Amino acid sequence: MEEKKNTRKEIRLKIKAMYGWEKDYYGKRALQMIEADPLFQKAKTVLLFWSLPDEIYTHAFIEHWSESKTILLPVVIGEDSEIRTFQGTNMMKTGAFNIDEPVGEAITDYSTIDLAIIPGMAFDPSGSRLGRGKGYYDKLLARLSCHKIGVCFPCQLLPSIPQEPWDEKVNRVITG
Repeated sequence: MEEKKNTRKEIRLKIKAMYGWEKDYYGKRALQMIEADPLFQKAKTVLLFWSLPDEIYTHAFIEHWSESKTILLPVVIGEDSEIRTFQGTNMMKTGAFNIDEPVGEAITDYSTIDLAIIPGMAFDPSGSRLGRGKGYYDKLLARLSCHKIGVCFPCQLLPSIPQEPWDEKVNRVITG
């Protein structure tokens, strides 16, 4: 869809125009809001994401919380993805799209996930999500029954996102 492609392009430019301190400030604020959320505080198992350079930085957050919670991360396998437990940076390898991914066995019981924190190129207030265009997260989100929180920089929150029938929503969005 051309509209989605153009939106992704606009968002990439907006993120590229952000200063490093802005990314740091908004990223830390968003993660503090997640930490303060009662759903996060109660959660024992949390699905997160190993951030890319244009996303809210999650590496230190994951390392910190993996000491008291089970942190799961997605791993790209061909045209789909699976979920594995984060067991430390020494148990990661570079996977598809040059993203570090945990090694080990796949988690198959998605009902054990208490909360999912999901990235996106853009979100809207109704929870519609614009991904990178490959559909990995749409397939993954469709398998989850837990509460899903989208997380992004303020410039990634748009009034509305064009949707296709297969696009999956998050329950709410947190920006820094």
